[in-house]
Amino acid sequence: MFFILTASVLLMALACGRSTEAQDAAVNTKPAPTPSSVKEQSTEPITIAAVGDIMLGSTYPNESRMPPEDGAKLLEPVTSILSAADIAFGNLEGPMADSGVSTKCRPNSTRCFAFRVPTRYGKYLKDAGFDVLSLANNHAGDFGDSGRESTRKTLDALDIKHAGSDRNTYSTTYLTVKGRKVAFIGFAHNAITPNVNDLDEAERLVRAAKKKADIVVVSFHGGAEGTDRQHVPNATEIFAGEKRGNLPAFAHRVIDAGAALVLGHGPHVMRGMELYKGHLIVYSLGNFATYGWFSLAAETALSEIVEVKIGADGKFIEGKITPLKQEGRGGPILDPTNRSIEVVRSLSQADFGENSPKIADDGKITLR
Repeated sequence: MFFILTASVLLMALACGRSTEAQDAAVNTKPAPTPSSVKEQSTEPITIAAVGDIMLGSTYPNESRMPPEDGAKLLEPVTSILSAADIAFGNLEGPMADSGVSTKCRPNSTRCFAFRVPTRYGKYLKDAGFDVLSLANNHAGDFGDSGRESTRKTLDALDIKHAGSDRNTYSTTYLTVKGRKVAFIGFAHNAITPNVNDLDEAERLVRAAKKKADIVVVSFHGGAEGTDRQHVPNATEIFAGEKRGNLPAFAHRVIDAGAALVLGHGPHVMRGMELYKGHLIVYSLGNFATYGWFSLAAETALSEIVEVKIGADGKFIEGKITPLKQEGRGGPILDPTNRSIEVVRSLSQADFGENSPKIADDGKITLR
């Protein structure tokens, strides 16, 4: 009898053990969440740090206007800010190439504005934290197709995304941040890049990008240049005989098509900001790091980093202006006087009134 009971107990114990093992196996074989699936569910905001024109030094027509220490420390004052953002963006004003002659310049000319940044300087952009650069501007083609190709190869090797180097193949670039796909499209005012004057084409490109991406950011190089061109007219701007866009019409059209953020550059001065349907438009970020060839005085010497926090729905949450300036021959440094904040706030209120964001003394940008 004892043997029978003992055997029964043993059989029950073995059965329970097998049941527990089966349950454990079922738990252990259940697919664990992968990092990508966790990211896809993220609703965290994305922070984009944006700056204006970048030209770190040109070896053409000679090296007389190259920065000290071969430019290695030119971006150090702002690296911590750019590197902390989810995405750091800027406009690369001029090709990255190590050879070539520009057809823009007369032989032996010393006043030709054709920029050729050494390809080794790409490392400085990477080390500073840049993730995406616009190649849509009026200097990207200073050394023709070979210069544009050299620029793309340099940035590709460093895993820096680029947009706008030509209207057909390289208008849009994509990257993934916090599980969301973000598209950048670059526009300028010439026939090579997507054109800021062609609103129908701009809408088409944004709608196409929106089908592939969660968030679309539009960058444009447009507007007239100079210290007397800080205000944004609601009309097509003409400069040097070129149509440089009706920028409010352009910005509103691309937002209506699905863009979440619009970032402008080109006038070499900062301009105001507008909120349109819950999305921020920065009409000009000014000169950021322009060494040697640019006139830097008064308004052209003022600069900024604009950090923009965008929600999962693409809407503007808040932002911040970090005031900068360039002194001497150029290079960004922090400006404790906060002059850039005052200028952008004044221009925003003057040009856009109640549609401008609220900009605090410390540079914080919020909905009005």
